[in-house]
Amino acid sequence: MKKIDIVVIGAGLYVCGKGTKGFGTILPAIFESKRNNKNIGAIHCVSTSISSSIEFLDKAEKLKKKTGVDIEVSAYPRNDSEANFSYKDLLRDIEKPACAIVSIPDHLHHKVTKDCLESGLHSLVVKPLTPTYSEGQDLVKIAKKNNLYGAVEFHKRWDKSNLLLKDKFQSGVLGDPVNCWVEYSQKKSIPISSFKEWASKTTILQYLGIHYIDIIRFVTRAIPNRVMAIGQKSEIVKYDIDTYDSIQCVIDWEMPNGTKFTQTLLTSWIDPESSTSVSDQKIKFIGTKGRYEADQKERGIRLNTDNDGVEHINPDFCMSYGIENKDIHWRGYGIDSIVTFLNDVVNLENKIQTLDDLKGKRPCFQESLISTVIIEEAHKSLAKNSAWQKISSDLVKTKN
Repeated sequence: MKKIDIVVIGAGLYVCGKGTKGFGTILPAIFESKRNNKNIGAIHCVSTSISSSIEFLDKAEKLKKKTGVDIEVSAYPRNDSEANFSYKDLLRDIEKPACAIVSIPDHLHHKVTKDCLESGLHSLVVKPLTPTYSEGQDLVKIAKKNNLYGAVEFHKRWDKSNLLLKDKFQSGVLGDPVNCWVEYSQKKSIPISSFKEWASKTTILQYLGIHYIDIIRFVTRAIPNRVMAIGQKSEIVKYDIDTYDSIQCVIDWEMPNGTKFTQTLLTSWIDPESSTSVSDQKIKFIGTKGRYEADQKERGIRLNTDNDGVEHINPDFCMSYGIENKDIHWRGYGIDSIVTFLNDVVNLENKIQTLDDLKGKRPCFQESLISTVIIEEAHKSLAKNSAWQKISSDLVKTKN
C-alpha cells in the first residue's frame, strides 16, 4: 500500500490555531487520520514566515503528546537562510504520491492550487474554490488533465444537522421547496484582527455565506437561475479595511423537476466580541408539506466560567475528547471533512476507488463551481446597485 505525504500550504488559525491556545482544525484532523489510516505519511507545512513555522511545529509536538499519534512533521521556512522559501520549492521536492491542503487567503486559491495540481498533487481547498468562475473552471480542467482529485473543504456537508435536513427533504416529508432563510454571522475580530491583511480582498458572503449556498445545492440538487445582493459598509471601513460589514443575498433556485424556490442569506461579520460563540448560524427551510429549523450555534451546551464568561459550545464541529495528556481524540464534522479527503486520496492511489466513484458524493471542483458562480454574480449585483444577475444554465451544468 502506498503512503501519502501531505503538503499543508498555510499555517493560520484554521490550520493550527495560530495565535490561540487551540490547535485549529486541519492539524488535528491529520493526526486523527494518521491514527486510523497507517497509509498517511508525513506532514510538510509551508507558510510565509519563520515564526509561523515555529508555532506550527510547537502545536504538532503538543498534539503528538496529547494524542499518542506519531507522525513526521516538517515546516518551512526553517531558518533565516530559508526566509524566501516558497511553497513551489516544496512542491518541486515532495516525493509522490502526495496531496495538498490549501488554507490561504481566497484571492490566492487559483494560483496556489494550480501549482499543486500541475505538480501532481491531489488537492483540498478551504472554501471557496476560487472567487471567480473562470479561475475555478481552469482548476477543473487541470485536475481532469492530470487525473487528480480536487475537492473543496465544505465541512458543513458532514454536519449531522444538515445531513438530517437532506434526509428529510430527499424522503419527501417536507414536500417541494418554497423558500429557505439563513442567518450567518461572526465576531468583528475576524475581519479586523484575524484576517486583517486580506479582509479587503474578500467579502463575508464569499468567505462565510458560501457554506450555506453549497448546503442548499447539497440538499436539493437544484441549480441557480439568478441572484441579487445588497450590502452595507460603515463599521469595518473605520479600520482602513474596505469590505462590507453585511451582505444580504437572494438566490432563485430551480429543482430538476422544474420547481422553483428562493434562498435568502443574511451574512455579517460585525457581531460584538461579547457574543457567546465565534459564529452565529441559523437556517429555516420551508416546504409545501413541512418546515425544518435549526439553530446551529445553540447545540444545547452552555459553559460559564470566570475566565471566559458564557460560551455556546458546538461539540459537533471540532472538539477534543479525553483526559489531558493521555489519549485525546478530535471529533466533529470539521474533522470528518478532512479525514474523508485523506482517506479518498489513499484509496485512489491504491486503486481501491476511482475518481468516478467520488462524483456526486463529494464537493469536487466541478460541483463547487455552482457556489462559485453564485458568489461572483452576487458581487456583480453589489457593483450594479443590487440589480438581479441572470446565471446561464451552461455555467452550472454538472455530472456530479
